[in-house]
Amino acid sequence: MIGSAGAAIIPLMSFLRFVMLLSLVVWLGGVIFLAFVLAPTVFSPGLLPTRHLAGTIVGRSLDLLHYMSIVSGIVFLVASMLYSRMAAGSARPLAARNLLIALMLLLTAISQFAISPRMHALRAKVGVIDNVPLDNPLRLEFDRLHVWSENFEKAVLVLGLAALYTTAQAFWREGDR
Repeated sequence: MIGSAGAAIIPLMSFLRFVMLLSLVVWLGGVIFLAFVLAPTVFSPGLLPTRHLAGTIVGRSLDLLHYMSIVSGIVFLVASMLYSRMAAGSARPLAARNLLIALMLLLTAISQFAISPRMHALRAKVGVIDNVPLDNPLRLEFDRLHVWSENFEKAVLVLGLAALYTTAQAFWREGDR
């Protein structure tokens, strides 16, 4: 028989599971939307008057996504450690799902605070990036940073899917408590 304290913990644990999954849905959904819907749409020929405008939209959207992602990651980690503390008696900060989220946060922070500002500065310095010759050092630097930015987002997506899987597996193993 579950005592009154145990009965009160069950809804809280369900809520923590919900918060963990919601934070992943927001983060991964945002990355998927940006990569597979927004960017291809705004860069499709004829939709917008210039590719520069498309780049501005994607850059601004990526900045906002990064902030949403950082909040989502922090929320996930707090909910995950509270959940583990209640379920296993330990916060388990080194659990696979928490390490994956921490790595996602690191990549997102590097992208937001190191890569994106340099790309924005280069765009501001040269104007329309597509008008800059491909062999121009500033264009080469922009293109290099763009590749890094894309690779970081791909890594975040793969790590996020792994975090989602490990989280679902943990819930399945632990059962409804």
